[in-house]
Amino acid sequence: MHASYTLLRLGTTILCAASIANAGYIVEDTYDTTNFFSEFDFFADKDPTEGFVKYSSAATANISSLAGYASNAVFLGVDHTTVNPPSGRHSVRVSSKKAYTHGLIVADIAHMPDSTCGNWPAFWTVGADWPTNGEIDILEGVNDDATNHITLHTSPGCKLNNTGSLPSSTLSTSNCNAGNAGEGCSLTTTNKQNYGTGFNAVGGGIYAMEWTSSAIKVFFFARNAIPDDIKSGNPDPTAWGAPVGSFSGTGCSIDSHFKDHKIVINNTFCGKWAGQVWNQSSCSKLAPTCEAYVAANPKAFAQAYWLINSVKVYQPNMAAKKRGPSEGSAKDMRVDTLHTYMSLKNLDKGMKLAWSYGREVVDV
Repeated sequence: MHASYTLLRLGTTILCAASIANAGYIVEDTYDTTNFFSEFDFFADKDPTEGFVKYSSAATANISSLAGYASNAVFLGVDHTTVNPPSGRHSVRVSSKKAYTHGLIVADIAHMPDSTCGNWPAFWTVGADWPTNGEIDILEGVNDDATNHITLHTSPGCKLNNTGSLPSSTLSTSNCNAGNAGEGCSLTTTNKQNYGTGFNAVGGGIYAMEWTSSAIKVFFFARNAIPDDIKSGNPDPTAWGAPVGSFSGTGCSIDSHFKDHKIVINNTFCGKWAGQVWNQSSCSKLAPTCEAYVAANPKAFAQAYWLINSVKVYQPNMAAKKRGPSEGSAKDMRVDTLHTYMSLKNLDKGMKLAWSYGREVVDV
């Protein structure tokens, strides 16, 4: 009996090892409530997109209840109480300390900023030398948009098609050059569960971006349709069907135009997109300008927050490397006496925010 048990255990071990060996992707990094604020930096400079926003430092975000942990997820919010903020409405923009070239990014998002006039939320990746190293806008929209816009931005010399995308996705522009009126190569989508208010109504879901030398693909799965391989931590994009967006073609060397990207999450207001199209949208009925509306109506942005269960970065099995914590750590963010626990009235009743800035996180 002991010998049989030993053989069974050995067989199970071999099967597990074979399963791992055959996996297309294995996880390289996981960002969640155990490490998010030690692995992401806060951007507190002037908004490059000229938004009506004041990005907060880590310390300010903590004190102001704009960043933390809620409902076992990462919370990133905006100021929704101040009337007529002089320099823009407070918000947060964070980027990963580590940069990536190629891989599979899988984001489990429970809530995103809703489809409110003035909002411009985005989940994206970008290289340090913009636009030379490219930008991939995975989840983005403005104002009262009901569906997601997927866009790539590059330096000159990159034109891509959308072969392989869902038939319902439409390529608005094929020239990815950011200098081409800032448009980039953009896909419009039709699924009203994939963005904003509709996304939140179904409990959010999964956005996955697969980046190889031959194509950049974006997939979306609503909460009730997440593939089992994602749930088990063994994602297999070949089994997912057509992506929402797929960019490829001989008109662009992806490896030349996209490299060393950090993951960015933010919500700005107005600016070069939301503000620029204000008068072409139904939002113009609310106020003469985007800035005027955002300044005077803080309560409109009570739902303008992100709740992120996790962001996982996978690499092809043969190329994946086991690494320790990325450069920088929680001790680099430490503030001696700051230790904050705050209730969030805009979240579900009983939900708490608990982020100990630069210290151990304790659930409340």
